[in-house]
Amino acid sequence: MQRDFPPSHHILDHYSRCFKKLKRGVSKHLGKAPHKPVMLLGVIRGIKQKEIMDNRIFITPELLLNFRKIWSHLVDTEHIENLTLPFFHLRSEPFWQLVARPGMEPGITRSGSIKSFKNLRETVAYAQIDPELFLLLQEPETSRILEEQLLHQYFYTTRTNYFTQYNSIEESQLEYQILNSSGTVYRERLLQLRKTIDESRYQEELFIRGGLFKRSIPKIYNHRCCISGMRIMATPNIQMIDACHIHPFSLSNDDTVPNGIALSPTLHRAFDRGLISITSDYKVKVSKLVNDKASKFTLSQFENQSIYLPEKEKWYPAMESLTWHQEQVFLG
Repeated sequence: MQRDFPPSHHILDHYSRCFKKLKRGVSKHLGKAPHKPVMLLGVIRGIKQKEIMDNRIFITPELLLNFRKIWSHLVDTEHIENLTLPFFHLRSEPFWQLVARPGMEPGITRSGSIKSFKNLRETVAYAQIDPELFLLLQEPETSRILEEQLLHQYFYTTRTNYFTQYNSIEESQLEYQILNSSGTVYRERLLQLRKTIDESRYQEELFIRGGLFKRSIPKIYNHRCCISGMRIMATPNIQMIDACHIHPFSLSNDDTVPNGIALSPTLHRAFDRGLISITSDYKVKVSKLVNDKASKFTLSQFENQSIYLPEKEKWYPAMESLTWHQEQVFLG
C-alpha cells in the first residue's frame, strides 16, 4: 500500500485519542488490563520489521513472539499474558475489525469472548486496521508518536525497557531445540511441557514451534526443493519452498530438522499423498500409480534420483521418519 500525501494532523490526532482511551478490562486486585496496548505495540513492531505488510493483521508466530517479548519488558503486574484476549477484544475499538473464516461469522458476531488460542485461530482469519492507521504506522515519525503515546499512557514506569536492544531468549532456545535435538528428546520435552501449562498456552507453544520449523527447513536446504532442485528466493513474508514434515507433527510431535525436508508446493502435495517417497539411501521413489507420460512435467522423471541434502549430516532426513513414510504413506 502506497501513500501519495502526508497524513493530515487531524487523522493523527484522531488515532492518538483512540490509543489514549482504549477500553480495558478491570480486575479488582490487579487494576486495568495491559493486553490491548501490548498488542498494539506488537503490531507496530511487526510493521517496522516488515512482518506486517498491509492493514491485515494475521495471527502469526512472529506476532505472538513480539507480544511475549514486549509483555516481558513492560508488564509489571500479575496479569496473565494472553494474546487471544486483546486480538479478539480490540474489536471494541473503532479502528480494529475482525474478519471471520468462512462459515465462522457467528463465532465473532454472537460471542462475547473467545475461549482459547486454538478457538481464535479456528474462528478468525485476521484482523483489519483502518487503512489510514496503517499508513501512519508505516511512517517512522508518526509511528514513533503513536508508539510513545502507548508507552507513556500505559507503561510509564517501565517504558525505557521497551527500547532495550535484546534478542528473544525463548526464540533462540526453541530454534536450538529444532536444529539440534533428536526427535525422541524433542517429544519428551513437549510431553513434560504439556504437564506444566494450560491447554491454550500449550497451543500457543506449538504454533510458535511450528512457525520456527517452517522458517528453519527452507534455510537448511538453502531455499531449494530437495527433489527438483528448484530454488526461489523471495521476501521474508513469501515462502516459495515449503517445509514438509516427513512424519506429520500431529502423529509424531516432532518439529526437529531431521523430520523435515524442503519441497516445492506440488511435490509437497505428492509426498503427503504418497505418490512419491524417499528411500534410506536418499533417493526418490515414485509410485506405480502415477501415470504422467502425457505431460512434459512428470513425477516419473525423479525416479531413483538422489535428493539434495543439507550441509550438515546431522540435519539429513531421519531414517526412522523415512521408514515410517514408506510403510504408512507411500502408495508403492
